[in-house]
Amino acid sequence: MNRIYLDHASTSFPKAPGVAQAMMDYLTLNGANVNRGCYSSAYSAEEVIYETRQLLAQLFHFPKCKNVIFTPNITTSLNFILKGLLKPGDHILVSAMEHNAVMRPVVQLTSHGITFDRIPCREDGSMIPEQVEPLIRPNTRAIVTLHSSNVCGTCMPLAELGEICRKHYLFFIVDTAQTAGILPVDMEKFHIDALAFTGHKGLRGPQGTGGFLVTQEIAELMEPLISGGTGSVSHTEEIPDFLPDRFESGTPNLPGIYGLHQALLFLKNGEENFETHMAQLYQREMKLTGYFLEKLLELDDTGKHIRIVGKNDLQDRTAVVSIQTPEQDLAQVAWRLDSEYSVMTRVGLHCAPNAHKTLDTYPAGTIRFSFGPENTEEELDTAIDGLKKILDI
Repeated sequence: MNRIYLDHASTSFPKAPGVAQAMMDYLTLNGANVNRGCYSSAYSAEEVIYETRQLLAQLFHFPKCKNVIFTPNITTSLNFILKGLLKPGDHILVSAMEHNAVMRPVVQLTSHGITFDRIPCREDGSMIPEQVEPLIRPNTRAIVTLHSSNVCGTCMPLAELGEICRKHYLFFIVDTAQTAGILPVDMEKFHIDALAFTGHKGLRGPQGTGGFLVTQEIAELMEPLISGGTGSVSHTEEIPDFLPDRFESGTPNLPGIYGLHQALLFLKNGEENFETHMAQLYQREMKLTGYFLEKLLELDDTGKHIRIVGKNDLQDRTAVVSIQTPEQDLAQVAWRLDSEYSVMTRVGLHCAPNAHKTLDTYPAGTIRFSFGPENTEEELDTAIDGLKKILDI
């Protein structure tokens, strides 16, 4: 039986066309390091890295490609930003739907004199923007939020939050783990000061790639989380004061960046910008999401056998659908979907415990189905048929 991959919120599969070949070509035909060799293959690798920075700057509507910093993943990026920027006495606001990639660094920083409040969200995961400003204190430094929930797909109102940040002179920090390459994110339009991204989800590049984009103002306030060799200003033992070197110590994941470069070229698809192809891919994913929600409601619109978590419509969301099965153990249902129907999902708390508290799914969690542009309605039919038989509906 063909495997049916419905776990794209965890990592995309398959990767974008050409990604594996680009990585293999680097490893077999180039192999050079960057900033550390005075020969053509090293210069060629540097060009690919520079072009990848340019593509990412264009994707996120950001003017300075030298302020695009590569890291191993978005978790590292968020640690760089939060631990590099925040100081004892600072207060921040986070959404009630945050992933542990934000919350664990934030909670860790509370032992260093950082405090935080959660912006309330409704039971469908949507934020309540009018409750943001009453939470702002004289020492509030930033608002930190994910763009879209990895649990239920609900999006946060970036435009409104950006305006609030500008009005109150706060930094705006955004986690795009679930939306980079899927939904347009305009850093200038939304007044975003720091944006963290991952390469292996919506961008459909390889694991081990990610990074962040920061304005010059916030970059000058951040202390580097990691320091070491950069291949530049090697006459001094001081950390470089220019970007990207200030935040990019050590040898980067060059095979991964080559793969990410190819993934970005595929996403751009020969167009002047990314929006056209992104919109086409997003429409495919939303069509599948609508189809799956419709079939779930046909199975059970009472909530007795299947409870749909989050939104029941396609407004302000990504292609992530979570359910609970009140009459049967979630892990058992997910195991049977895989073992009997070859349907791969994710079950549990998804590294977002407070999101589940907001959604009223804590501590059991949910079974999460998340779709990519290559999935088909026939695959979703198999998942629905499996649920029908497993739950005896």
